[in-house]
Amino acid sequence: MDISVVVPLYNEAESLPELVDWNRRVMEAHGFSYEIILVDDGSSDESWEVIEQLRAQNPCIKAIKFRRNYGKSAALNVGFEAVQGNVVITMDADLQDSPDEIPELYRRITEERYDLVSGWKKKRHDPLSKTLPTKLFNSATRKMSGIHNLHDFNCGLKAYKREVVKSIEVYGEMHRYIPVLAKWAGFKRIGEQVVEHRPRKYGTTKFGFSRFINGFLDLLSIFFVGKFGKRPMHFFGTMGVLSFIAGLFITIWLIAEKLIDIANNAKYRNVTDQPLFYIALVAIVVGFQLFLTGFVAELVSRNSSERNHYQIEKKL
Repeated sequence: MDISVVVPLYNEAESLPELVDWNRRVMEAHGFSYEIILVDDGSSDESWEVIEQLRAQNPCIKAIKFRRNYGKSAALNVGFEAVQGNVVITMDADLQDSPDEIPELYRRITEERYDLVSGWKKKRHDPLSKTLPTKLFNSATRKMSGIHNLHDFNCGLKAYKREVVKSIEVYGEMHRYIPVLAKWAGFKRIGEQVVEHRPRKYGTTKFGFSRFINGFLDLLSIFFVGKFGKRPMHFFGTMGVLSFIAGLFITIWLIAEKLIDIANNAKYRNVTDQPLFYIALVAIVVGFQLFLTGFVAELVSRNSSERNHYQIEKKL
């Protein structure tokens, strides 16, 4: 099969018939063998009834329905598990992503050998309250991830080699950082394509202000897990040792200063009367706790079933 299209959706009953028909026309016009996987993320409207009707008309449609709303990341992860196509396309169900972009995305994966091609909605039809925070997050993600050629990490329209989606796990709200997950999994040929951003035709956006806070926390999580997931002691141990040494150095310096004053018959203060002593004491205690945290995290990591799970590209 050439293409799998994964569409996570939540209360998008109005847009689904047009979206599915648009995808069908594009696939038939270019002679692609395809499947469309619709993942209903616990919709409370008639989305599932519409999906059942569409499925009866088009056997290329597959559908999954959650009992409740789990979020876009969960919907994508389940969709990725179900795909069979050589190239996987993801898009939102609100008709703001154009299926007409699919042939070029497919070509870049198959002919230019990209592992992942992310859409860039260069011209957006969103208010400033949405576009400005998005630009800030994209800038921070570029610096933390080292993927400097992407302008829009969170664009819903992306294309992947099948091996990519089968090698990553999307959870929490990590769908914003799938290119980062792919890079940590060893897929480094990541490209970008300018795509059309269409105005929303039906309904309203399903994302509120909390997504910015959650997005920042997920960025920190993905950075830490990707870099130190298999060696937590390198992070906690290093921080602990530095804190312990700093506290110990300050303590020794305070004691040495007092002893020098005593030897010179100069006026001196007791070590415990100086605020700097308590800062040193806190640094020593925190350093010791960080070291123990690293030790416990290392034990947990070594007992994890994933401790020796590595991405293997080829075998001979």
